[in-house]
This record gives sequence, C-alpha cells and structure tokens, in this order.
Amino acid sequence: MPSLHISQGSFRLSDTRTLTLEQLNIQAGDSWAFVGANGSGKSALARALAGELTLLKGERHNGFHHVVRISFEQLQQLVSDEWQRNNTDLLSPDEDDTGRTTAEIIQEDVKDPARCQQLAAQFGITALLSRRFKYLSTGETRKTLLCQALMPQPDLLILDEPFDGLDVTSRAQLATLLAELSQQGYTLVLVLNRFDEIPDFVQRVGVLADCTLTSFGPREQVMAEALVAQLAHSENLSGLTLPETEDPTHKTTLPAGQPLIVLRDGVVSYNDRPILDRLSWQVNPGEHWQIVGPNGAGKSTLLSLVTGDHPQGYSNDLTLFGHRRGSGETIWDIKRHIGYVSSSLHLDYRISSNVRSVILSGFFDSIGIYQAVSDRQQTLAAQWLALLGLGGAQGDAPFHSLSWGQQRLALIARALVKHPALLILDEPLQGLDPLNRQLVRRFIDVLIQQGTTQLLFVSHHAEDAPQCITHRLTFVPAGDGYHYRYDTLA
Repeated sequence: MPSLHISQGSFRLSDTRTLTLEQLNIQAGDSWAFVGANGSGKSALARALAGELTLLKGERHNGFHHVVRISFEQLQQLVSDEWQRNNTDLLSPDEDDTGRTTAEIIQEDVKDPARCQQLAAQFGITALLSRRFKYLSTGETRKTLLCQALMPQPDLLILDEPFDGLDVTSRAQLATLLAELSQQGYTLVLVLNRFDEIPDFVQRVGVLADCTLTSFGPREQVMAEALVAQLAHSENLSGLTLPETEDPTHKTTLPAGQPLIVLRDGVVSYNDRPILDRLSWQVNPGEHWQIVGPNGAGKSTLLSLVTGDHPQGYSNDLTLFGHRRGSGETIWDIKRHIGYVSSSLHLDYRISSNVRSVILSGFFDSIGIYQAVSDRQQTLAAQWLALLGLGGAQGDAPFHSLSWGQQRLALIARALVKHPALLILDEPLQGLDPLNRQLVRRFIDVLIQQGTTQLLFVSHHAEDAPQCITHRLTFVPAGDGYHYRYDTLA
C-alpha cells in the first residue's frame, strides 16, 4: 500500500523561513486534519505534502502515484479567470458571454463525460453541468473544483481550507461528501483553521505552530493533550466578557479621549551616551502597540519611563494617563493603571503556589499571597481560570506543573484581574516552544479584544505580534544609535 513518509524534514519557504516536519507518515486510506492559526504554516504544509516545496534536509518518500492539492486561492483564481474571459481580444463581435460551463471546468484536464456525470451525480450538481461556472454559488464552485480534482482518480487528495467562505449548510454538505470519499477509500488530508472544523470522519490530527508540526497522532489522543485542548477552548471565547473587577462600582477613570502616553523628544542617556535619542511617541485611546528592536536598542528603557520606574522620567516631557510627570503624582498613581508581565517576573515567581493563588495574587500586586482572600476574589479567580481553560481541579495544580506557556497565561491573567488601562507584555513569547507561543498569542487576542485594556507588546521580532496589534514602533539601527519608525497596521 502506498504511503508518504517524511523524516527530519526542513522545507524552504523563503531565504529566512523554513517549514519543519520532524516525523510524518500518511498511509493509503488515512484521513488527516492539520490545524493551525494564520501564519502557522498550514498552506506550506499542504504544498510540502504535494511535493511543491524544496526539501532542504531530511527525507521525503512518496509512494502515491497521483497527488492532487486544492486550495481556496486556486478556486478564487479560477472564478476570476472565468470573469476575465469576456475581457480578452479572443471574442468575436457576435459573442456576448463565453464563460465555460460547469461540465467543461470539471473536464478541463481529463475528458471523460461519463465520469463527469458520475461525479456530478455523487455531489448533487448534475443540474449545474450546463450552467456557466462563473455564475455558481461559493458552495457550488467548491463542489465543482472537487469533482475536477477527482476526475483523474487521485490516490492522495489534499484540501487546503476547504470550508473557507461556506455557510453552515454548505459546510455540512461538503463534510458529508468528504466522509463518503473517505469511505470509498480515498486518502484525504484537510488543512484547517479551527479545531471545530474537523469533520467527524477524520481519524488523525496534526497541530501546526510557527511553521512546525508540533503535535500529531490519533484524533482522540491529540485532542486530549492539555495545550491542544486549551487552543480548541480558545476558539469558543468570542463574544464572552471578561470577569468583572473586584468592585465594579468603583471605577478608576482616566481623562476621556486623552492619550494614555505622550512622550515628546524623549532623551535618556548614561555617561553621555544616548539610549533614547529624541523619541516622540503617543498612544491614543484604542491603540495597541508592538515595540520592536534588537537587544540594547532602548526598549526596556522606554518601558521603565512608562511604568514610572526610571529617574530620568522627571527630566522628560512625559505625560502618563493624563498627568505630566513631576506634577505631584506618585509612582503608585501610575502603577495602578498598569498590568505588567515579563520573562524576569516569570522567573521571579519561584514560590510554591497553585495556579489559583497566582491569579489571586494579582489583586494584591504580590508574588504569593500574604493576606486574607475574600469570597469575591475567589469567585473572580475561578472565572479567570475557566476563561483560560484551567478550571476545576487544574486550578489547584502546582503552578510549576504547567507548561511554560500556560504559566505565562496565568501571569497575564494575574496582570488583568484589576482591568488596568494598560497591559505591558515584555517579551511574553521568549522561551516558549511553537505551540505554547501560539497558545499565548491567541489568548492575548481574546483577552484584549474582550476588554478595554490597551496593550504594549514588546518583542525582538515583528512576526511575534498578536492579531490585535494596531501600531508598531520600531527601533531601527542607524550608525551608533537608532532612529524610530512608526507604522499603522490596522
């Protein structure tokens, strides 16, 4: 029986990016679903399986004779090409509409009217065979393209995002058709965005993150893994609201409509060497910023100005939360509006504590709990744990028994329990493996989009940004120092 086997595979995506598949074996008759967020490498995986990417190292052995890959982009291009046919010089003056029929599209590569009729009947589109393809609905064009792919009787069919753009009914119909193909012995690989898109017939699942196949195996086994279960849990959080503050009647109000941060020609220097050199920056309401730059560029120095910890904050034209530094506010007046998570804070959280206590400590701005916890605080902590997918007995698990990414999530929740105006995440993905990075990025998006907190996300790499980021401040090397670039992303 044919199979596709990849071992220690590294595939070229660009001069700087690769797709890593340590071990993968697809046997004839298998049904696979590979799931990953945008940018995780799903489409690259589909192309690697189809033999369309350069193998830089490792082994790829393909025993399948006819591999076909179908992507949503191919379908869009096909529809676009059909609409463009009327705009060519090939039309005679008498022709008013050339577009090809559905039957012609299905038989584009293989001319076999009998098989075309057979497939059309199986897919319920016999009545569409004589209609112009370009006038079909999205679901109808998807079925047509699938019929076209099946004409040469492939022994491995790879479907990249087959459910994209389909309504609920069309998705269910397509899933039923794919189940029938699987029962007929076709080897199917589905590449999907979401775990809840995995059809019931699929037997094996793989999870992609940061262009790496991080987890794979029998469906039940993979879906039972703690990190995968949390990623699946995060798909269903849209529209939920964050837990309330400890006292919802007491609201810390900031000046309406005013920027959270205004820095004009900021300068910080040590021994006459400028660390920040005439940096002007403003964070307006509703903006979420990523701060990017290499080590030593001044990112941490800028953060220390924002958190009120840097002594040269007083010598700069700096306004935080509506108050000019040096106008009488205390450092605690600044810090009460800020939640902060960094790798160093994570390393400092060495005390023996369970996950619930870590989140509860956010009410006291402490590492550990040294005073009585109220019933209200316990209730809110339980709600945060449920939101993170760490409810029930998991909340009582030792903090250090969690994966590094789950620990980072708990610390982010700890920073958010007071609903600060500003959440500062300093290198929150540092030290995380690809799956944990994906987990933290997804939850950052969920937590920020549901609340009113604004985000400062500090990292070395622009590609680390969660989807909620709207602006980017980049420290760009220039001679012995840096200049600053400001980009609007949304």
